[in-house]
Amino acid sequence: MPATLEHTNFTVADPDATAAWMCEVFGWHVRWSGASIDKGRTVHVGSDTNYLALYRPANPASPKGSSYTTIGGLNHVALVVEDLDASEAAVKKAGFVTSNHGDYEPGRRFYFHDNDRIEYELVQYDTP
Repeated sequence: MPATLEHTNFTVADPDATAAWMCEVFGWHVRWSGASIDKGRTVHVGSDTNYLALYRPANPASPKGSSYTTIGGLNHVALVVEDLDASEAAVKKAGFVTSNHGDYEPGRRFYFHDNDRIEYELVQYDTP
């Protein structure tokens, strides 16, 4: 059996605020929240089977450079959605700017950055 992704953990400025817009835009729910390593705070947000762990350390460092040129950088988080147009409307309603729209075999996609400069790709695959 191949491995499946259970969660990804990344650092954000405000885990609760990030989880709130993710619940609104992606239809997710908060699975857990509380204190975590190094006197930080973490919020787990997603579905019943997989999630994102949103972590804020007690003393965050400033970001340095582009993730695309930094070894170990997070380049983007890609999510499959059922209705790309409705998802784009929700992203815009949350206050984010969409870009890099593209149609390609076998679907369509667009990107946006959140307030922490994290890039997201939303994709809808064509169904036969």
